[in-house]
Amino acid sequence: MSLSMSSSSAASAAAAAASTPKSSSSPAAASSTTSWFSGIVRGRGDKPNTAKLSKSASATGIGSGDYGGPIKGKNQFRGVLFKYGPKSIQVAFKTGEYKQQVIFIGGLTDGLLATDYLEPLAIALDKEKWSLVQLLMSSSYSGFGTSSLKQDAQEIDQLISYLINKENSEGVVLLGHSTGCQDIVYYMGTNAACSRAVRAAILQAPVSDREYKATLPETPAMIDLAAKMIKEGRAEELMPREADPCAPISAYRYHSLCAYMGDDDMFSSDLSDDQLKTRLGHMANTPCQVIFSMGDEYVPDYVDKKALVNRLSKAMGGAEKVEVEHGNHSLSNRVHEAVQAIMSFVKREGPSGWDDPWS
Repeated sequence: MSLSMSSSSAASAAAAAASTPKSSSSPAAASSTTSWFSGIVRGRGDKPNTAKLSKSASATGIGSGDYGGPIKGKNQFRGVLFKYGPKSIQVAFKTGEYKQQVIFIGGLTDGLLATDYLEPLAIALDKEKWSLVQLLMSSSYSGFGTSSLKQDAQEIDQLISYLINKENSEGVVLLGHSTGCQDIVYYMGTNAACSRAVRAAILQAPVSDREYKATLPETPAMIDLAAKMIKEGRAEELMPREADPCAPISAYRYHSLCAYMGDDDMFSSDLSDDQLKTRLGHMANTPCQVIFSMGDEYVPDYVDKKALVNRLSKAMGGAEKVEVEHGNHSLSNRVHEAVQAIMSFVKREGPSGWDDPWS
């Protein structure tokens, strides 16, 4: 179905959309490939991998294509809405009709049109003959409390399978925001067949839900309650309303997000180097960029952000680091810098085919 999408309609369902941090886990080694991003891996040791972006960075590109470009007007996207799975929530919106796609994976409470940089990013990607795909999953909007990283990974795999089989995709780049970063790390650790079509990963705002939640007074008692419910075999039952005002949340998901070494606990500053490597080390098999907001409001003041991003990059085998000075969690105050960083990574080398995941 072809249509124009505006935030006044699509985002109305997400009035509460305000993403919070994240975390994830699961090691696994992906088989080496000869992707067209291999030059990023080869070049890691040759030059500094830290980029500092200034407020004066200019916007990237304008719309192109016979259809008039991906943006019709302010907060209005032009593209195709399609179903990628059998569930009613499993729909995605794609701008452009290109063989390479950047898949945006939002954080807690996010859905379509989740961040301000998606509009200029769609324009910049269109100019380079890339499509931007925004997906809805079972965990989108208020669904995160009764979902899991495992469920998200399964649905991401369904989307990539659809793009391969229905759109003749030549490969995708995964772009995660907030808890979407945990989703990417978890998915790449599953070694799912379609994960071989992932050419690179971008983690924007990979921060710890646990460390943020620890700043709230009700958290310790709620963690104890969640642990007790899980021990009693009630992991999928809902926590009291005060556990999370944004959405109903199960004991399992609350514990996963808020407890030490829970399934979502992946980017916490108090994890040891070995713990970070265990949870993030498999990302060394995928060209990866970490975009860290140095003014992220969901990172407690006591956390040394520069030291944390260095440790995360090291745990992922030397991921490229982009430190956005004064940037907030969603980079709504540094939109141009966000687009500049993402596009410089995506454009590093042109596409030259990809490995058939079933070959």
